[in-house]
Amino acid sequence: MVRTVVVHHEELLRSALVQLLRSDVTLEVSSISPGAGLPDHDPLPTDVWVVDGDCLRGSEQACDAPFPARRGDRLVVLASAKRPGLLRRAFDGGALGLVDKNAPAHRLITAVHTVAKGERFLDQTLTVALLEGAEMPLTTRELSVLSLASQGAPMAEIAARLHLSRGTVRNYMAAAIRKVGARNRVDAIRIVQNAGWT
Repeated sequence: MVRTVVVHHEELLRSALVQLLRSDVTLEVSSISPGAGLPDHDPLPTDVWVVDGDCLRGSEQACDAPFPARRGDRLVVLASAKRPGLLRRAFDGGALGLVDKNAPAHRLITAVHTVAKGERFLDQTLTVALLEGAEMPLTTRELSVLSLASQGAPMAEIAARLHLSRGTVRNYMAAAIRKVGARNRVDAIRIVQNAGWT
């Protein structure tokens, strides 16, 4: 039996994924919501974690996500080609499996079995997006400026928090807007968040 745990924010989708995986009698499936710990009486290790990519948002590494997985655990991440930054973060964080959210149901079951053997599984529809995720156009500082702006911080606060002058913050903001092809700050924030780079 392959012990599998599904991690998803939304109860309805989490239970649907559990039912789908339980259709394969060789999988023993349970689920948790992000941030919930495993029960103390569950001494057996999890073989594969099936994690919704949005549970990884804001995490530098997939294994630092808010669920009780550890570095080295076998992850299958459900993602979309529209979020190349998220795909890249999951891949760089050690996820062995990347499954397109629009893939046929049997692809998820195949991915779980492949990852359980310690092998990599990558949905063909995600390969180009994964490569695009490696080409994030912003520097770390530009991304920090946009991230603080997305939280509603004004220029003066961004400058103070990053120990920069206001002029330097404006320059980083202007460069970020230009690099992502945005019309303004709000558009740049939307583009960066939709790509999964933050």
